[in-house]
Amino acid sequence: MKKYKLTTNKKFFLGVTLHQIEAIVDIPSKGVKKGDLGGWIEKEDNLSHEGDAWVFEDAQVYGNAQVYGDAWVYGNAQVYGDAWVYGNAKVYGDAWVTGIARVFGDAWVYGNAKVYGDAWVYGNAQVFGDAWVYGNAKVYGDAWVYGNAQVYGNARVSGDAWVSGNAEIKTTKDYLVLGPVGSNRYITITRSNGHVRAGCFIGDLSAFIEAVDAKYQGEGDYYPAIEYIKTWLNG
Repeated sequence: MKKYKLTTNKKFFLGVTLHQIEAIVDIPSKGVKKGDLGGWIEKEDNLSHEGDAWVFEDAQVYGNAQVYGDAWVYGNAQVYGDAWVYGNAKVYGDAWVTGIARVFGDAWVYGNAKVYGDAWVYGNAQVFGDAWVYGNAKVYGDAWVYGNAQVYGNARVSGDAWVSGNAEIKTTKDYLVLGPVGSNRYITITRSNGHVRAGCFIGDLSAFIEAVDAKYQGEGDYYPAIEYIKTWLNG
C-alpha cells in the first residue's frame, strides 16, 4: 500500500527536479497524519512505501539514493548518489550521506557531518558536528565521531570509542580505547592529535594526568591505564 504521493510542488536543485511528498495515510510512529507535507525526493524509488521511513521538512533525497525501513531524514539533510539510509537510522540537520554510503541500525548522522564513499555508519553509532567518515571506513557499536574528526581509508571505529577534535583515523592503530576504569568510564586516545577523552574530560595526556592526580591522588586503576597510554603513544 502506498503511503505518500508526489505533489505538484517542485523545486530544482543542481539540475534535478525534486517533488514535495504528501502523506496519503497516517504514519503514527513518525507523527505524520494523512495530508501532511513532507520533504523532497526526485522519484518514488528514493523513499520506500514499505515500512515507516519518512523524509521531513527541507530534507532532500535524490539520485539513486534509497530511504527505507523505519528511517528518518529531516532538517536540511541530503541523501543522494547511491546511498542507503534504513533500519531506524536518522540523518538530520545539515548532514550529507552520499556515494555508496550506508547508514543503518540505530545510527545517527547529524549536524554538518558527511558520510560518503563506501563508508558505513551503523549500530548505535553517532557521527555529528563537522565530522567526515569516508572511503571504506566503518563506524559502529556505540562509537561517536564528532568535532572536526575524520575517519577514512579502511579504518574501523567501534565499541565505546569517542573520536573528536581534529583527529584523523586512517587505521585502527590510530586510536585506543581502554576501560572501563574509574567510575565505569572508557578512555579514548587518538594518536594524530594526542587527545584523551574520558567522561567529560578532553585534553592532552599531561592535562589528563593532572586531572586524575587531583581526584585520585595516586590510587586507582587510572594509573595503570596512564602508563599503558604512554607506552602506546610512544610505540
